Amino acid sequence: MSTSGDQQGVADLPGLPPTSRLELNRRAFRQRQTVRSLLISLGSTAIFAVVIALVLVNSPGWRVTQDTFFNPEYFVAAIPAVWEGLLLNIRVLAFAVVGVAVVGVLLASLRSLRGPVFFPLRFLAAAYTDLFRGMPFLIVLYLIGFGIPALGLFQGIIPVAVLGTIALVLTYSSYVAEVLRAGIEAVHPSQRLAARSLGLSHYKSLRIVVLPQAIRKVTPALMNDFVSMQKDVGLISVLGAVDAVRAAQIKVAISYNYTAYVVAGLMFVAFSWPFIRLTDWLTARQQAREQLGGMV
Repeated sequence: MSTSGDQQGVADLPGLPPTSRLELNRRAFRQRQTVRSLLISLGSTAIFAVVIALVLVNSPGWRVTQDTFFNPEYFVAAIPAVWEGLLLNIRVLAFAVVGVAVVGVLLASLRSLRGPVFFPLRFLAAAYTDLFRGMPFLIVLYLIGFGIPALGLFQGIIPVAVLGTIALVLTYSSYVAEVLRAGIEAVHPSQRLAARSLGLSHYKSLRIVVLPQAIRKVTPALMNDFVSMQKDVGLISVLGAVDAVRAAQIKVAISYNYTAYVVAGLMFVAFSWPFIRLTDWLTARQQAREQLGGMV
């Protein structure tokens, strides 16, 4: 059943109230605006790309740059070695993610402890995060990569991939711990009090009630840290690991052509791109939820 004028309705599904004609007109207008914005975006992007291409192609040194950085022959030749090195980066990243998650949660939990008796633990956790957040990752790599073997505590040679993983865990667990701590503090105290009133211990309250809410609040920030760690895993090459960066460096040293670096860069971008898009999607979804919750 429908009414006349702007309030004329269209029943979409049985049992639901009809959609007014005014609302249908609004939806059609928004759809037209979306299509218009998309066409303008595509057009402006195409024009921008054409202008940049013309500037590059007509620059005086384009021929030399093209042969030095974008040589198809060297590009194809570098793919197998760089890809094999990237697999090492992926393995190091997989172990580092697990270590960062464990240490980061532990540090955030220690910093959330209440009471003066836990001050030493809070102080040590705070000192750890301050130290490794302030120290450049490259310095941490050198200290771990050359310092641990110099101690002579282990028999034999420690694989540089293991040393690089330790450096990643030490550095990025401090970032993740601060992000998780911010999420824990963002959870309303009534949630913790309600859990304790139900007989849950501090550990169970944190694990069952507080942490799940905290992680949902800071998921975009955690994903950003993960993307950053994906890029920094390439720095383990300074310790001698033959990863994607070092494999590209070897190719450049042999051929005196820098196309292999472009191959390594594109592989890192291709590896990181899905997680970057996932981070943007999670951020947009969280913002939409917050705006929806604030609507009256």
